[in-house]
Amino acid sequence: MDRKITRKVMVGNVAVGGGEPVSVQSMTSTPTSDVDATVEQIRRLEAVGCDIVRVAVPNRESAEAIRKIKEQIRIPIVADIHFDYKLALAALEAGADKLRINPGNIGSEERVEIVARAAKERGVPIRIGVNAGSIDRSRYGMPSAESLVESGLDQVRILERLGFEDIVISLKAFDVPMTIRAYELASKRCDYPLHLGVTEAGPAWEGTIRSAVGIGALLAEGIGDTLRVSLTADPVEEVRVGKEILASLGLYQKPFTLISCPTCGRCAIDISGTVDEVRRRLEANPPKKPLTVAVMGCVVNGPGEASLADIGIAGGKGSAALFVRGQMIRKVAEEELLDELMKEVEKLSSDP
Repeated sequence: MDRKITRKVMVGNVAVGGGEPVSVQSMTSTPTSDVDATVEQIRRLEAVGCDIVRVAVPNRESAEAIRKIKEQIRIPIVADIHFDYKLALAALEAGADKLRINPGNIGSEERVEIVARAAKERGVPIRIGVNAGSIDRSRYGMPSAESLVESGLDQVRILERLGFEDIVISLKAFDVPMTIRAYELASKRCDYPLHLGVTEAGPAWEGTIRSAVGIGALLAEGIGDTLRVSLTADPVEEVRVGKEILASLGLYQKPFTLISCPTCGRCAIDISGTVDEVRRRLEANPPKKPLTVAVMGCVVNGPGEASLADIGIAGGKGSAALFVRGQMIRKVAEEELLDELMKEVEKLSSDP
């Protein structure tokens, strides 16, 4: 799909904007001052493909912990700062690769200038994060797509007046249509990279749907350079969902794509249990090249419906069909089905 080409901003060694791949972010839920716990969580995020991680910096101890955390992780780290500009300076001193601030709550323009100067000296970008719940209603009125954009661009102008343009913008709301409209407007009015997200999206199930609709709609329009799926859940799930959204739009190539049919009265195998086990085995031993693997409940439509899959199985009574690119290659006893599937996955992924 055609993507809007924005300015390129470097967050550590990860490029954001400029037509670079859309990066997936998450935020730790551990106290940042607890270095061991935070590092352990970041390593789990790295393992599922997180590109950039954000940590809360509510106090000096958390800011100083960034130095020790960075020594033990591979991905860039963003310091989330509110109210106290001195914490932004401490985070920069500790090696933060990016700041997330709201210039409006940092204080005077003099304080913003001090932060911007320190960030510029270190080549560290700043994300201006605007949320519907935090805009100044006395100045911008009730939250709307337009007020989100005006608030964000006003804060951009503060940094631009200071000669700082290494900027990323986010304009998040819980209301999905408002969020979509805000990013569409911002995309027309500036060329800074946009960080996508639906804020306060909710628990894992509801939040996944809201995020997929909001973020997915924008990405399908070619809008967005980096994203975070905000879930009330393990941060690892945020990354999994983010990667899946990108993969669904052809913006990310996963090691494997697992497809399966809905359950119905024709199902001759335990679809849910089989899919879970196939996923577990594929994650433990990923294909050497990207493959689409199908788990279908019966042989009536299975191979045909999954004809675009590289390989798959279709359930049967006591035995099941093993098929490659829509063509059945043999029948397999039910108890041997998964072992035989994984053997064929290994063969296919090893083919030149």
